[in-house]
Amino acid sequence: MKKEEYKKLVKKYTPKDNKFENALIAFVSGGVVGILGVFIYQILTMFEIGEKTSTIWTVIILVLIASFLTSMCIFDKWVTKFRCGLIVPITGFAHSVTSSAMDYKQDGLITGLGANIFKLAGSVIIYGVISAYVLTLLAVIFHV
Repeated sequence: MKKEEYKKLVKKYTPKDNKFENALIAFVSGGVVGILGVFIYQILTMFEIGEKTSTIWTVIILVLIASFLTSMCIFDKWVTKFRCGLIVPITGFAHSVTSSAMDYKQDGLITGLGANIFKLAGSVIIYGVISAYVLTLLAVIFHV
């Protein structure tokens, strides 16, 4: 089989994504995660524990929910349907850490879990730190 024929076959059988539909699904599902966060926050503020404490507990609860759903193999199924709407918020970070922990737990606490738990989340952490550093530097330079 020639190279050109192979490329035609690949193009013929490669599934085509509807980018508008994917973006709409991600937008709506990310919005649902946001609404869930606001709902949790509102419930917590009813207990008059303060805005900062309510915010912290909202993030903790969202992380726990995402980690629990990952451990029950539910989150992966939802991600295939809802795409980046679940991966971009804090729930995606929790999912990446939990799934890495689940994958490497059989290798032991040090060489398995400890060495690999941030394997997927490491890039998010490093680029988040670099972005925060650059934005802070720009804010100091321009006195914002």
